[in-house]
Amino acid sequence: MSGRRSARENALQMLYSADNCSMTVEEIAYCFSEYLPQEEAYKNFALELFNGVLKNKELIDGLIVKYTQNWDMKRMAAVDRNTLRLAAYEIVYTPATPINVIIDEAVEISKLYSTKDSSKFVNGILDKLKVERVDPAL
Repeated sequence: MSGRRSARENALQMLYSADNCSMTVEEIAYCFSEYLPQEEAYKNFALELFNGVLKNKELIDGLIVKYTQNWDMKRMAAVDRNTLRLAAYEIVYTPATPINVIIDEAVEISKLYSTKDSSKFVNGILDKLKVERVDPAL
């Protein structure tokens, strides 16, 4: 597994904890610190994803709701909801990462951590949401 994949998985696990546990962001980061990738760049990437999603959660959730017709965020499986948040953050806020890489990673992570049908759901939503990427050259 690549370091970036591991970082994404760690970020997902931290987001899941933030979504379902009554812990502060600092407590979650501390609890996961020993599980984060050892290489500094990947550790920083995991923390950037985690903090970035939380900082922009309202906007990210709004984008997800926009492309999930008739789906309330609370009705989604927690893993799917946070996988979508993670990938939506990357699509909107990390223009250097190719969209196909972001979507492929999210689909593979959803296969690993969620149900057999989740990967199709995640892929379908992210395929629609990818239009939200703003060209950094503009």
